[in-house]
Amino acid sequence: MDFVMKQALGGATKDMGKMLGGEEEKDPDAQKKEEERQEALRQQEEERKAKHARMEAERERVRQTIRDKYGLKKKEEKEAEEKAAMEQPCEGSLTRPKKAIPAGCGDDDDDDEESILDTVLKFLPGPLQDMFKK
Repeated sequence: MDFVMKQALGGATKDMGKMLGGEEEKDPDAQKKEEERQEALRQQEEERKAKHARMEAERERVRQTIRDKYGLKKKEEKEAEEKAAMEQPCEGSLTRPKKAIPAGCGDDDDDDEESILDTVLKFLPGPLQDMFKK
């Protein structure tokens, strides 16, 4: 049991020395190994990106066959058509241009108010008409 404890403590003292600012053992091939590791990581990343690009291309082909089958359009195409439709005015539009104001919709004269009052008085019974005329 003492042998195992000595080995465990021996390894711990080396690590403690490193933590306290001691010198690390340097591997002469460490730089070369690190470069190889970095290159392997770059290669794996490129392979992963290529795989995902292939998968996305396959998905897009499937989407396009569905669009063709059902007569659907891409979002970009729909948005472009809607934008073009908004830019050109429609003749049969339900809304009028904001700057066009129909005639008679302004505060031009106060005579209009009197004519409205006269129109209302015509529909009142005789005694009420006399009351309002005075």
